[in-house]
Amino acid sequence: MELNASDTGEMGGGHPGSVEVQLIYSITVPLSSAIILANLLIILAIGCTRRLHTAPNYFFLSLLAADLGTGVALPFVPWMGLSRPLGFGTCLLVHVLPNFLFLAFLLNLVLVHYERYRRIVSPLRHRGLWVHRRYPLVLLALWLPPLLFALLPAFGWNNRRAGHAWTGCCRSLEYSGDATDVWAERSGGGGGGGDVGADPNCSLGGGGAMHGERCCTYRHVFPNAYIYLEVYGILAPAILSIAAMTGRVLWITHGQLRDIRRLQRSVTGPRSRGGDNGGRRRRAGVDLRYARCVAAVSLTFLACWVPYIIYTHVGMAFLLRPGAQGNPTAHIVLSCAGIGGMTVVPLVLGLANREYTDPIRKFLRRPHSRWRQRPWDADSIAL
Repeated sequence: MELNASDTGEMGGGHPGSVEVQLIYSITVPLSSAIILANLLIILAIGCTRRLHTAPNYFFLSLLAADLGTGVALPFVPWMGLSRPLGFGTCLLVHVLPNFLFLAFLLNLVLVHYERYRRIVSPLRHRGLWVHRRYPLVLLALWLPPLLFALLPAFGWNNRRAGHAWTGCCRSLEYSGDATDVWAERSGGGGGGGDVGADPNCSLGGGGAMHGERCCTYRHVFPNAYIYLEVYGILAPAILSIAAMTGRVLWITHGQLRDIRRLQRSVTGPRSRGGDNGGRRRRAGVDLRYARCVAAVSLTFLACWVPYIIYTHVGMAFLLRPGAQGNPTAHIVLSCAGIGGMTVVPLVLGLANREYTDPIRKFLRRPHSRWRQRPWDADSIAL
């Protein structure tokens, strides 16, 4: 769920050329481009390597597809904090589609962690898992429930009928058309009244509010009960399960390391007491690799998940206080860092696996090898 700081005042001046718009594009466009490119490379590596066509890699391929879709939707996430003049159908689309991609991404990520967790916990029996035998149904279950849950607002669970939600700044705004490119609000009742400044949170573009369009914010699409259900019924259990499986894997690795030390001591025997420098160096090397593994996993989890957790809690805090004013810059940075950090997790898992990176290296080396093997003569290099 892409929560927003508040529905009033979290962004100021949504018209093109504002500082907030430039900040959104400067953060999301490079990040989204990098995520899309990296996902495409790993997808091509899996698709073009026949030996990688197995059930676990199909699960990871599904995760990459969801991550690719989330990367495409990333530039639109900060805009969900703006009030925009959109029809209700368009308002549903711009909120439901990113939410569906995000939920599908999260479920795929949980399954990939579960499959790898089972592979480590039961290394001799992981090939007989039910998720491997019935992987087409599992893949369908990863995408269909998120789609149905994301479409609940389109099926009627929304705030369209709520009087306080489907009204606001964009209902009576029109473009003033002067050279200063400002927005003016028409007087709203009999007897007139002077023009007053429009709500700075209203982002109007392309000629102002059209006939039949109202203010579109996330509050029009997602009721509070829906947000609570998604955050505390789906997001929190998924993140906690990923953290629990990661911690369990590290604990199993620590136990295996103790077994390796015990075997080394039993093999070396009394020499370990006398000054076996080679054995001590080997044990120190094993300890160092384990420490690096723990540090890498911990830093990856903190860097990728903590920003999103903070972003979600901040959004829930503002949800409980509808009239609170938020900092637009902080909202943009938190939303981009939170969603962008989560989309990096599959890339870290993919780029850390040599089965996926070796085909990429071979593919990237081909143009360089052909360029170096190209025959050159004196005339072709003459100035």
